[in-house]
Amino acid sequence: MRVKVSRKAHFNAAHRLFRKDWSFEKNQEVFGKCNNPKYHGHNYELEVSVTGAIDPETGFVIDMKVLKDLIRENVEEYMDHKNLNEEVAEFRDLNPTAENIAVVIYNRLRPALKNDLELEVVLYETPRNFVTYSGE
Repeated sequence: MRVKVSRKAHFNAAHRLFRKDWSFEKNQEVFGKCNNPKYHGHNYELEVSVTGAIDPETGFVIDMKVLKDLIRENVEEYMDHKNLNEEVAEFRDLNPTAENIAVVIYNRLRPALKNDLELEVVLYETPRNFVTYSGE
């Protein structure tokens, strides 16, 4: 029997969508107002889910406090109130789209989990725009 355990979190961050190797005009055409050279921000909502077998001794798939601490250390403290392009190492050469942010979050959390646990990250950039990544 496998059970999915989820935790919600949030962080606020600024970013600019653009490619350094494109002209301003091409960036404007592709990314529109998200190409603002002075950046723009989002109140990101995050759902992190871990799926696995229930431990017969503890009754947990993962201790929720452990999951909470992993998210706090690897996502909230790392990205909250940051300019993603300038202050988060992964985005120095990677466009901080919602898709790429979700993959970076996944890659920061995955090493802390046991190999037999599955991980899924759902990142809401707005209440209506969100992405899901599960390592595939």
